Amino acid sequence: MAATETPDLESRLQGQDHQTHQALRLWLRMLSCTTRVEAVIRKRLAQDFATTLPRFDLLAQLERHPQGLSMRELSQRLMVTGGNITGITDQLEAEGLVLRAPHPSDRRSFSVKLTPQGRRQFKRMASTHEQWVLELLGGWNAEQQAQVHGLLAELKTHLGALDAAGQDLTPPKPRAKDRTSKR
Repeated sequence: MAATETPDLESRLQGQDHQTHQALRLWLRMLSCTTRVEAVIRKRLAQDFATTLPRFDLLAQLERHPQGLSMRELSQRLMVTGGNITGITDQLEAEGLVLRAPHPSDRRSFSVKLTPQGRRQFKRMASTHEQWVLELLGGWNAEQQAQVHGLLAELKTHLGALDAAGQDLTPPKPRAKDRTSKR
């Protein structure tokens, strides 16, 4: 590691392995890997498409819901404030990638849909994004990927059971500060 490079959370535990609980080490390893993969994807989205991860995520939600989503639904799905969604939607609408229209069943709300141009642009980005993910997770063969996927599915089920048992595992409400600036 270069002298100017900041160690990640996991590497700071080196030398403390005998005192550190396995679950904590596992959590830090997952966090470290997630952070590194996300950083690469953010950088490539900016370089290759002049866009951000929050914009990509919003377009992905709309691509999955061709009938459109309300601003509130987008905010809930992306776990950010309505103000963040409004700002991103304004940008994408100005670029002709999304269309905002009155919500069909709620006159106080808007529905956001991809435009044909937005659908084409997202498909290009999604195809490239898929290749990046294949490359970044290419350190595992198909069997290893399936094994990790299965283990994480078990963890997700466990977390759901804890949540159902009344242990508050729901994410906190988004703060007014732009959470998407980190995405």
